[in-house]
Amino acid sequence: MPLTARYRPDPQILQLADFIADEVEPARFPKLTIRHRDQRHAARVGLDGLSDEEWAAHLGRFEPLPQNLPTPLALRYHGHQFRHYNRDLGDGRGFLFAQLRAEDTGQLLDLGTKGSGETPWSRGGDGRLTLQGGVREVLAASLLEAHGGETCKILSLIETGESLVRYDEPSPTRAGVMVRLSHGHVRIGSFQRLGSLGDRVGLGRLLEHAARLYHPQLGDTNDLPGAFLEAVARALADTAAGWMTSGFVHGVLNTDNLNISGESFDYGPWRFLPQCDPAFTAAYFDETGLYAVVASLGRCCGAFGGGWPRPLAPLTVDAPRGSPQQASPRGTARRCAVGCCAASG
Repeated sequence: MPLTARYRPDPQILQLADFIADEVEPARFPKLTIRHRDQRHAARVGLDGLSDEEWAAHLGRFEPLPQNLPTPLALRYHGHQFRHYNRDLGDGRGFLFAQLRAEDTGQLLDLGTKGSGETPWSRGGDGRLTLQGGVREVLAASLLEAHGGETCKILSLIETGESLVRYDEPSPTRAGVMVRLSHGHVRIGSFQRLGSLGDRVGLGRLLEHAARLYHPQLGDTNDLPGAFLEAVARALADTAAGWMTSGFVHGVLNTDNLNISGESFDYGPWRFLPQCDPAFTAAYFDETGLYAVVASLGRCCGAFGGGWPRPLAPLTVDAPRGSPQQASPRGTARRCAVGCCAASG
């Protein structure tokens, strides 16, 4: 197989798979037609040498890559959705397929899917993605990258030969399966789930894993939970600032799609602002403005005001009132976002 020397498999998630994921089987599709293949980013992880047939085999049929995950993993998490805490979440139409090291930065990168079939978390859905939805993801990620935003990259989009019925767009409609290249899929909701379950041991393991792989600058500290909260707050504040400067609006921003690395991903409904309008909404169904521009930016920062720090509270070293460990997570995020608002006019 023509994987290049830049291919460096490193399936770190296997250290946690026993309590944060479920093994799943990918869907079997009748026909695979490559519609988008990102060679530039494939080269970062040594996949650019694959023939089209091999590309479809690994990123359409999901035949395992050498020395990588033997079976795809659907991740488990909770999240706040539409103002309600939802315990019945997880990867409902996607999974983690592989983990690799980037040749240029050494970062651990994930190959995660969308539209790859049903999982234990599908909640009655068919586990599929419309081809049109996949194209929207390609456009969102490409535009955000062009604007300098921290975003996943859509590595592959393959049409699957299936027809889907959707009640919010003309049907039947064509189907596709997508693979994103991203700096992790550990969400705020991953911590929320373990906190809700009272799994202090699991929280500690996930915290160590996430800090080591996604915020290695923290090094050794006597208050890893506090330092980690501040690092994630800063990362998400940078994400919010990047959205503001580019005019990007995420249509349904919830804690299950806020990545602790700060990199944005999962672009369902989205828009770019035609003009500065804090009340602008990107989702056609958002009649109340729940996910309007200003509300979504506040949600990035507000994740640190409720729900999110609570799961880590049992692990946090007590800090004096007013100390940096207490004040910085929420304050850092809000100050960065508000400052960016002022700078953008």
